Amino acid sequence: MIKRKLHFSAWQFILASVFVTFSTLSVYGQDAATNDGEPAAPVEASGSGNAAAGEALFKANCASCHKLYKKAVGPALHEVSQKYDREWLYSWITNSAALIASGDAQAVAVYNEYNQTAMNAFPQLSNTDIDNILAYTDTPKPAPAAAVAGAVGGDQATGVTDNSLNSIVLAALALILVLLVALLFVVNSTLKRFADANGIQTDFEEEKEVRRPIWKAFAENQFLVLVSAVFLLLASAYFAYGALMSVGVDQGYAPVQPIHYSHRIHAGTNQIECKYCHSSARESKHSGIPSLNVCMNCHKSVGEVADATYQEGINEYGVDYNKEIQKLYAATGWDSDEQAFTGETQPVRWVRIHNLPDLAYFNHAQHVTAGNIACQQCHGPVEEMEVMYQYSPLTMGWCINCHRETNVDLANNGYYEKIHEELSKQRGGKQLTIADLGGLECGKCHY
Repeated sequence: MIKRKLHFSAWQFILASVFVTFSTLSVYGQDAATNDGEPAAPVEASGSGNAAAGEALFKANCASCHKLYKKAVGPALHEVSQKYDREWLYSWITNSAALIASGDAQAVAVYNEYNQTAMNAFPQLSNTDIDNILAYTDTPKPAPAAAVAGAVGGDQATGVTDNSLNSIVLAALALILVLLVALLFVVNSTLKRFADANGIQTDFEEEKEVRRPIWKAFAENQFLVLVSAVFLLLASAYFAYGALMSVGVDQGYAPVQPIHYSHRIHAGTNQIECKYCHSSARESKHSGIPSLNVCMNCHKSVGEVADATYQEGINEYGVDYNKEIQKLYAATGWDSDEQAFTGETQPVRWVRIHNLPDLAYFNHAQHVTAGNIACQQCHGPVEEMEVMYQYSPLTMGWCINCHRETNVDLANNGYYEKIHEELSKQRGGKQLTIADLGGLECGKCHY
């Protein structure tokens, strides 16, 4: 009789069933999130203007000083058309200074309320343009994000139906899975009985050959023992040397900071120059940590990021940029609603990333100002870093190689003019490197 081995894996079928079930749940969950979490379609504001056209005009002319729903340099403009007469608004927006000078009581009151801060005149805006802007300011205020999240998550007031539907679907899928598993065991038992009745062998017992232990055969081979010992000694020496040479080298170090700061957004997307924040790098040994006042130069007006940037931070980096801005406000004591400092500040304990040993001397001004070295040459592509990290090893060998290979920029650089005249006579006009200027002398970098 021919004996055949019956191949059947119950566990493969179970895993496939589980995979299909959870794939279905995942698709269902995505559809629900899309339907429930999608923002409502823009509502055309009431009034005679065009809200879509008004939004473009608002962002081009008004957004630097005003926000719709929050106070900024000027007042919040939501529903401003309902607070003041339309003709008065035409005059105020076109030329507020003239209206104040005329002695208009309402204009003077607004002027004094905001510390007599002058408002720009917009004579280029027609009454139709102003109507469009006012139509945009009448846009209904969107629901708070927390309320929307509560509805999606099954808030008692709005999410009861969603929760019930989810529970029914999950219970049905679980029941189907249990039935499939039971059916699988019934089929498996039937196949085994069929195989036994027809003499088909399903289980094989492998004859185990008594073999000599590998370790004993290895121990008795003196050549293999010698080669292995030499290999282990060389490998140990290699890794030990590498470990010792990496002491104090923190390349790749990226600590978590108390306030998340994205160099990718500031230096990359917004193209803010490094030395705008690290201004002391031009004239000082240290590049310095920017004071929070530098941050507030922009963030007094920028209290929230754009929706696309916000979603990017949440989905790709797990960071809520708006909450990080609120941390900055708490540290500086800035009240965004009142647009004023409260005086209640909090310290920010930044974690230092680049830290040379005390025996090494490095001067940022010498490299940045005199040497015209770009920040990226040492710090890497900062404009691409979401989290700042130590890009270069900052070892002595790394610095020496740079001094040997970097040519001195002599064009329009008066710092090297005199020494270049002297050295060019000795070297026949050959291009000078930092090493030629004494960049390899011990005293240049060590006290």
